[in-house]
Amino acid sequence: MPDWVEVANEDEFEGAVICVDYDGIEIAIFKLEDGYYAIDDECSHAVASLSEGKIEDSCIIKCPKHGATFDIKTGENLSFPAVEPVASYPVRCEDGKIFIDVD
Repeated sequence: MPDWVEVANEDEFEGAVICVDYDGIEIAIFKLEDGYYAIDDECSHAVASLSEGKIEDSCIIKCPKHGATFDIKTGENLSFPAVEPVASYPVRCEDGKIFIDVD
């Protein structure tokens, strides 16, 4: 059963991404053309904040430290030096509030 947790408000977005802390885990929430997506903020290759990276091709985030790329929608690693994906979380919005499923 999903465990939906409110993590942000839609009006917090000044750009395409914010970072939130849930239970000690930093989670990057991206606002893309087709909705909101959430992945772990820490690159799976080295300690670096993906929310500080560059968004490419509308749904790819490039790590600011070594350039590994990840699919924002799935967390899949797309290039070296990352060889592991990052966790992704289902997102839903209700009444301007953003929820993620942390189950």
